[in-house]
Amino acid sequence: MIKEINTSFDKHLFAGKTVIVVGASGGLGMAMARGFAQLGANVIGTGTSAAKNAAAQDDPANAGIRFALLDSRDNEAGKAFMAALPAIDVLVNAQGVARPGAEWEEETFLDVMDVNLNSPFRLAMAAMPQLVAAQGAVVNVASMLSYLADAAVPSYTASKTGIVGLTRALAHRYGASGVRINAVAPGYHRTDMTRELWEDPVAEARIAERSALKRWGTTDDIVGAVIFLCSPAAAFITGVTLPVDGGYHSG
Repeated sequence: MIKEINTSFDKHLFAGKTVIVVGASGGLGMAMARGFAQLGANVIGTGTSAAKNAAAQDDPANAGIRFALLDSRDNEAGKAFMAALPAIDVLVNAQGVARPGAEWEEETFLDVMDVNLNSPFRLAMAAMPQLVAAQGAVVNVASMLSYLADAAVPSYTASKTGIVGLTRALAHRYGASGVRINAVAPGYHRTDMTRELWEDPVAEARIAERSALKRWGTTDDIVGAVIFLCSPAAAFITGVTLPVDGGYHSG
C-alpha cells in the first residue's frame, strides 16, 4: 500500500509541511505517519511509551518521522507541546484505547472517554492557532463503532460516536478560519487492538465474510483516505466522517 500511496499522490505533496500524528508509535497511527513522511512532510509522531517511541525511532521504515512523548490526557502538556511548534499544517488524532469488559466500571469508562474523545478536542484546540495560520487540516479517527455498537466496549462505542459529532462541530466553528476538520472511521484492520480476533480463524473468517471486499483491512489501508482528506483535492470537504472499513458497517 505504501508503494501505491507513492504512485497515487505527488511525492512532494506535503513537502515543507509539518504534520502531527498523535498516537503514532504503533498500528494505524504509525502507518499514517509513514504515509505523510513518504510524501515529503516533516512528521512528528507522538506516543505515551518511551520504549515504543525509541524502537520506532530506530526503525529505518520510519525515516523522516520524529517521535516525541505526549500523554494526550494531560491538557497542559498538550498546550505546551503545540505551542512549541512554529507551524502545524496537519493534525491527525489517531490516539485510541479500548478496554473490553472493564469499560462498564466508571473509572475505566471515563479514562477511555478521556483518551478517545476529550483529547482530540483538547489537542485540536491547542493546535488551532498554527492550523489557522497555515489554513490547515485536522483528521480525527472515529470507528465503525461510530455507527454500530459493541456491548463489551461501551465507552469506546460512545467516544467514537462522539468523534463524529465533534468533527462536525469543529468543522463549523473553524471553517470560516480556513481550517478543514474531517474524520475517518476504520473497520476491522489487523492491529494489536484486534489481534485476539484475527488470530482466531473462525472470528477472522466471519468478519471478512461480512465485509463487501471479503477481507480484513491492513494498517496501510487507512493511509490513502487520510492523505486525501488533508490534501488540496479535498479543499471543499469538511465535517465529513469517511468509513474505511471495506463495506463492513453497510453489510
